[in-house]
Amino acid sequence: MAQLETQVVGWLSAAVLLATLIAQVTAQWRDRSSKGVSRWLFRGQLLASLGFVVYSVLTRNAVFVVTNILIAAVAVIGQYTYYRNRRSVPQPKGNG
Repeated sequence: MAQLETQVVGWLSAAVLLATLIAQVTAQWRDRSSKGVSRWLFRGQLLASLGFVVYSVLTRNAVFVVTNILIAAVAVIGQYTYYRNRRSVPQPKGNG
């Protein structure tokens, strides 16, 4: 596959992934509910994305550098939303 076509596949795939993550965080924000979402989801996503940013810089892959920086930002927003939603709904005792 030609270099340009390879880049287009990468950027389109990145756009789809980011759109799905943003849609999930937006739904949580709008509904003020994080029901069914693990508190570890966004922590793991952030840690993995930061690792992938380092890897992508070292391999000089611009698609993955940009994508993983944006995914890390979505993870931070998602984590904030998770905790915001959790504070707004009374939690049962012993559920921490």
